Amino acid sequence: MSETILEFFESEVFGDREKEAFPLISQIDDPADLKQFRLDQLEMICREVRHFIIQTLTRTGGHLSSNLGTVELATALHYVFNFKEDRVVWDVGHQAYPHKILTGRRSQFGTLRQYKGISGFLKRDESEYDHFGAGHASTSISAALGMAAARDLKGQNHHVMAVIGDGAMTGGMAFEALNQLGYLKKKVIVILNDNDMSISPNVGAMSGYLNQIISGQFYTRTREQVEKSLKMIPGIGDKIARRAGQIEHVVKTMLVPGSLFQELGYHYVGPLNGHHVESLVKTLQAAKEVDGPVLVHVRTVKGKGFGLAEKHNETYHGVGVGYLPKTCTVEPVGAPAKKASAPSYTKVFSQTMLRLAKTDPDIVGITAAMPSGTGLDAFGKAFPDRYFDVGIAEQHAVTFAAGLATCGKKPVAAIYSTFLQRAYDQVIHDVCIQDLDVTFAMDRGGLVGADGPTHHGVFDIAYLRVIPNLVVMAPSDENELQHMLNTAIQHKGPIALRYPRGNGVGVVMDEELQTLPIGKGRILRQGQDILLVGYGPMVYTLLKAADQLAEEDISATVLDARFVKPLDLDLVLANLPANRCVLTLEDGCRQGGFGSALLEALQDAGQFDVRVVRMGIDDAFVTHGDVKLLYKEQGMDVEAVLQKVQAILAP
Repeated sequence: MSETILEFFESEVFGDREKEAFPLISQIDDPADLKQFRLDQLEMICREVRHFIIQTLTRTGGHLSSNLGTVELATALHYVFNFKEDRVVWDVGHQAYPHKILTGRRSQFGTLRQYKGISGFLKRDESEYDHFGAGHASTSISAALGMAAARDLKGQNHHVMAVIGDGAMTGGMAFEALNQLGYLKKKVIVILNDNDMSISPNVGAMSGYLNQIISGQFYTRTREQVEKSLKMIPGIGDKIARRAGQIEHVVKTMLVPGSLFQELGYHYVGPLNGHHVESLVKTLQAAKEVDGPVLVHVRTVKGKGFGLAEKHNETYHGVGVGYLPKTCTVEPVGAPAKKASAPSYTKVFSQTMLRLAKTDPDIVGITAAMPSGTGLDAFGKAFPDRYFDVGIAEQHAVTFAAGLATCGKKPVAAIYSTFLQRAYDQVIHDVCIQDLDVTFAMDRGGLVGADGPTHHGVFDIAYLRVIPNLVVMAPSDENELQHMLNTAIQHKGPIALRYPRGNGVGVVMDEELQTLPIGKGRILRQGQDILLVGYGPMVYTLLKAADQLAEEDISATVLDARFVKPLDLDLVLANLPANRCVLTLEDGCRQGGFGSALLEALQDAGQFDVRVVRMGIDDAFVTHGDVKLLYKEQGMDVEAVLQKVQAILAP
């Protein structure tokens, strides 16, 4: 791509009026409208959809590369099927922007991932065409099989399909569903969107397996050679050669890994060019006629149609507002970013891991397909022999870490808070029951913003603190994070460390790493009118509130709990004001969270007269949007704390 971004938009997608810039898709307000176009017009429709995504995401941010890769696939699906009756499940959902554009949400697309706008993932309550919501990977085939089983029980005959990426195929749940679907022989079309990438490059045997399938020319040549050799056998060669089906089976079994799907009971088709929309239409029309499970293997290019994203598809997997500077040419320089006054929590984790691993050869880093997201990519480059990316397989990641720990290693499993939910049994059964030395580094604790309810890490405090043997802690700032990671490594036994997305608060970073006393909090400010106890980064919200309360002659003590398990009850009791009133604030769910833990501890200690007011996430799933807006909506900002304290102290 030689032209600048400005030239690209001016020549391809700019226009003051939508109908001039996008003459075809501006006519599509429902999938039925798409069917009015000729087959030879679909390529231009795909071109418009692709440009519409690129243009819109410069204003909203969002998932770019994955959606540019599924434009033709989404178009073909809606051209062939009627999704008011048929059903489609898009795995993960961040590959379904073209689907949203073609299903009546084009005019709303400028609100993508914005507060009170449309979601970046699929939501059943957003559109009748979103048949199953998902923000986590590997769920589509299971859901589609459930839909197909319900269809058959009801005596219906509509089509059901699952669109799953090759990255999601590394998840064990996908294989469990493939196995069951092949056994039940239900009429389901599984579309494998193979682009060699999930977010980061795929790992594992499945990735190599799919690469072998792509060697179609080798397969074709070998088939021809086998057939030619059989014909040369005197007397019986021609008869055997005419039995093409057997030749096909022999050659596929020997050479083509697609035979695995056939052995599982699937009619395998592919690999196909996922960007030739007419071929996709014809293939899907043929797949409709197959009685039983079909696997359509589609090859796509992540970032298709936009040179920067094609070349740097990991960089452009998710982009922010203004991600395309007008003078940008080929290199992904991104929008001029404001210089952050503090490093991100992820970066602090990454740098501290490197620092610790240099002197401790037993430290091992584990990620579940999120090396750059968790910051473990730097660890992998520095210590490749001690770094493991297990793919989208959190359950395996946790038990793999347990196995390492039994042999004296110190595994650090870096997994987002919301993704660790997928491995809850493994945390209990494989790590904590055996009291193994595993550290869970849980990035994205708390609200994460535009990704919404599937990615908000608001349940980990509650779901982890009930597990015996497990220490659970959270830093209030980036300096605390480096000390807590060091503490976790030094601690003998399972420990969970959760921290938020985004930058720290700008505190001075200590040069020497400390080992914190397990289960001990700290006093940040002393007062006499009320006790404010924070957990994690919400401590700084309480400190700001305390400053403003002081202007109203209200004196507050502020404690940084540090640990929810074990909880420092002695520190709380030693700092109770005369009115014995405590306010807690946490960036997690109030039900079963930190505040609940304090209430339980006070009850167990016989301190029945202490009044505890808990602030946190309400008993509801939080929508997507700017994090500050979301915390304000939840009543967890400084103003909400002030109002709550004033109500508590009112005569």
